[in-house]
Amino acid sequence: MSTHAKRERLLLADLLEAEGPDAPTLCEGWNTRDLAAHVVVRERRPDAAGGILVKQLAPRLERVMAEFTAKPYEELIQLIRTGPPRFSPFSLKQVDEASNATEFYVHTEDVRRARPDWVPRVLDPVFQDALWSRLERTARLMGRRAPTGLVLRRPDGRTAVAHRGVPVVTVTGEPSELLLFAHGRQLAADVEVDGDKDAITRIQETKQLGL
Repeated sequence: MSTHAKRERLLLADLLEAEGPDAPTLCEGWNTRDLAAHVVVRERRPDAAGGILVKQLAPRLERVMAEFTAKPYEELIQLIRTGPPRFSPFSLKQVDEASNATEFYVHTEDVRRARPDWVPRVLDPVFQDALWSRLERTARLMGRRAPTGLVLRRPDGRTAVAHRGVPVVTVTGEPSELLLFAHGRQLAADVEVDGDKDAITRIQETKQLGL
């Protein structure tokens, strides 16, 4: 496993363990048990995980998710810690680096920011740059259904266009915060949002960002 992905994996596992199975998350309708089951299914059941993106496979995903949600919570945490099996594409370092560092960062924040006393984590510049690199490649995918034009901007001025259109909403923040915004966690992201007032409201309230 890559350095970033491994660190974020262990942070997520430790946080899920500390919060217990019934804590809230930012994922609508999910508690920490549901989130843990999702992480495990995504890595260990590719036959079902396709239902995350493919509507026709959603019923199978729901059945497999129910099976894993019923497992002992401690077992789910251990499966997250030990990582994917060898047959999983996520066992490949390149795939792990490209997908899991961001996946686990977002889900860690899903748990942290569901608490009223959360504060942003201080991330090192190397990890921020890694998150930005990932966001640049996926911004259009994340923002493809945005109701307005959407531009993501770092404090240094570098930008990624998530959706072309007018009016344009510009979101400024560190890559980690922009990543959360683009993944549909708009109201939990520590960012500045500029643009037409009505457009800002639409982009902040839409559930169409992310996958």
